[in-house]
Amino acid sequence: MHGTELLADGLQRSFDMLKMTLSDFSDGDMLTRPCPGANHPMWQLGHLLEAEMYFVNDVAPGKIPPLPASVAGKFTKETAKIDDPKAFPTKDELLSAFSKTREATIAWYKTLTPADLDKPTSMPKFAPSIGHLGIMMPIHDMMHMGQFQVARRKLGKPVMF
Repeated sequence: MHGTELLADGLQRSFDMLKMTLSDFSDGDMLTRPCPGANHPMWQLGHLLEAEMYFVNDVAPGKIPPLPASVAGKFTKETAKIDDPKAFPTKDELLSAFSKTREATIAWYKTLTPADLDKPTSMPKFAPSIGHLGIMMPIHDMMHMGQFQVARRKLGKPVMF
């Protein structure tokens, strides 16, 4: 296995863990704030989706398809404070859009050569190269997954990991 295959595999594995973590969340559960001032899982999941779309399209324009209207633009700093379920898509809509985005990201990584991984991004502090970006997206997933785990505990759901 070479580096691009390993990065694609890491992206798939982190997404699989994310889906497992949220598998027993209802749409109502997705709006649970683990503590005052924390973002709810719905907003965090949408943030992950929109961030990935931005990251990949920034270095490879058009590789990630546009988001459906029910999802696009719903996860901004301003919407992070909203708890109204009408302001957001359903969990299933959001996961469906994220699945398509992650599939496109993985497909793109599988087309890269080892030399492509050294190409720079416009985000030198977050991910200075395309290779670093392939590492940082699953790390970003995992950081938010830790927050999902806190919401799980607040909701009395079983400990998963």
